[in-house]
Formats: sequence, structure tokens, C-alpha cells
Amino acid sequence: MTKSNECLLVEKKDYVCTLILNRPEKRNSLSPELLIQLTDTLNTLSQDDKIRTIVIRGVGDKAFCAGHDIGTLTFDESKNSGQMTDQSNPFDSAMETIINYPYPVIAMMNGYAFGGGCDLAASCDIRIGAADIKIGMVPVKLGVVYALSGLRRFVNAIGFSNAKDLFFTGATFEAEQLKEMGFLNYLVPKDNLESFTMNLAQGISTNAPLSLKGIKRNLNILSSAIQIGEEASQEGAELVRNSFLSRDFKEGQTAFFEKRAPKFEGR
Repeated sequence: MTKSNECLLVEKKDYVCTLILNRPEKRNSLSPELLIQLTDTLNTLSQDDKIRTIVIRGVGDKAFCAGHDIGTLTFDESKNSGQMTDQSNPFDSAMETIINYPYPVIAMMNGYAFGGGCDLAASCDIRIGAADIKIGMVPVKLGVVYALSGLRRFVNAIGFSNAKDLFFTGATFEAEQLKEMGFLNYLVPKDNLESFTMNLAQGISTNAPLSLKGIKRNLNILSSAIQIGEEASQEGAELVRNSFLSRDFKEGQTAFFEKRAPKFEGR
């Protein structure tokens, strides 16, 4: 069964539901509309115990998700929350909904992923990548400080050392590197990606539902065992806020669209 919901396609088969990011003209980048639809769809599916595994992929075979639409990244100076306007709340809500979905969520990385697209994959429980994929986290190329919540998702997925490498360099990482650092659970030939993913998803979905839900919940409890204090949270939010209000962020945005190297000034 396939249900078209504008920028998100929904396919159900047995106990598995596949959610397809459907913005090919924008390389499946994350618009507020797509993020809201993703959150709403997952919240609805979470009420149905017949759906015991979720697969998230991008439409086509080039891009899993290109991240945020850079032109939509803005900041509300009147708020002291360390949050972007319009985009960050839908983004954070979508990532938390993936993490807290009661059953396993698989990222089928059928193409490259950058920025928020990498974070989307990091929020999933299992990541399966085609042999030709590439990823990169580029906030340092845009003059942005990445939020504590997002950094935590990467530390949970690949550890502190690899997260530092990913974020400090802003480099593009190849599939083999991603497998070595633990970002990818499975690396398979592109032609086999869909069949491998669906076989794995079907196998997981036939396991005991209470076990799947209970183990995922306990793993989430473990991953959040180290709490961030209020003072530290406020400090982290202020760093994010200042980066979005900086000249460097405006320069990073402009350079991205002009396809040139940014000239950062540190202010």
C-alpha cells in the first residue's frame, strides 16, 4: 500500500513501513513542511502495533537527504533559546520522534547525506549505506555552532573522537570510512541496498513486539543517562545563538549560494 502525502511518501508492507523523503528537485532536503509531515506520520504510526519497523530513505538513487535548505536558516534575535526560527523546532521534533519511536527505525542511505540529512540518519537505530554514499557535517563551513542535542546524537552514534573529526574538519567522508567509524552498520552494493534493507526490516519486524519496544526504550534510557545541567544547556544555547547572529554566518550563507569559499572574520 502506498500513500502519497506530498513531500513524504508512505509505503506499508506487512509489519514494515517505509517513509520516503520526496523532494527530488531539492535533493530531498528538509523543509519545515517535510519535517512536520515526518513527525505527524511517525506519531500516527506509533499508535499502530502492526507497524514494528520503520525504514526511512530518500526518493531516487542520488541523495538520501541534502540537509536543510540553507536559505531558510534564520534566527529570531528576540529569543534567547539558542534556536533557529521556523526550522529548528520542526527539525528537533522530527529527530526526537525518530529516536522515541517505540520500534526500531532504519536509515536506508541510498545516496549522499549532508548536514541535517546526516543528523536524520544518526537519529535512526540502524544505518545501511550503499557503497557509493558520502556524508559531511558542514556547520564549520557556514559559521554555525551545532546544537548540543544534535552533537549528542552523533556522539551516541559514533563516539566523541569520530564526532570531533566529522565536525571539526567539515570534510566529506566516503562509505568505507563511515563503516570503519561505526556510522554505518551495514555497507552493501547499491544494487542490493533495497532488498538487503527490506529483508533486514522484515526480519526485525517478526521478532517479539514487547521485546523490540522494551529493548529500544531501555537503550534510550541508557543513552540519556548523562544529564546536561541547566547552566550548561544555557551556555550551549548561547553559543548557537551567537553563531547565527554573526557576520560569519551571513558570509557562510552567501558563499554557499555563490558557490565560493567563505571569508570568515571570526565575528
